Amino acid sequence: MNTRRSFVFAAGAVLALGMVPGAGAQQALPLVTVYKSPACGCCGEWVKHMQASGFRVETRETADVTPIRRRYGVPDELSSCHTALVGGYAIEGHVPAADIKRLLRERPKAKGLAVPGMVAGSPGMEQGPPQPYATIVFDERGSKVFERH
Repeated sequence: MNTRRSFVFAAGAVLALGMVPGAGAQQALPLVTVYKSPACGCCGEWVKHMQASGFRVETRETADVTPIRRRYGVPDELSSCHTALVGGYAIEGHVPAADIKRLLRERPKAKGLAVPGMVAGSPGMEQGPPQPYATIVFDERGSKVFERH
């Protein structure tokens, strides 16, 4: 009986302390590598948004992100001011961190996500009255709306 009581007590302590593998533990988010112009302030604000959302971010400054965008299959019509890579996907423009987390959780067969242009109200573009916008998921066959904001 003493052994059983000790086991029950120990098991209860482990649960109470959250020591069970996976119990309440959040999986670490992958590194985001951002290619951006050194002069772009809104890109820097998007980086801050990603960091505040729990992502580790590495920034690589470049005068022209077009070669990066093309290398990772971002269609020209979805282009914006910066391109990021995370978890095997390309992220173009001011995509909300919540959409990227969903992408990484669902893992669709896609090349990535994009918020084309520089939409007021999107992360990093908070100045001015917010405009409705969509996050687009794309692959080599085309694109469709992933989330509306």
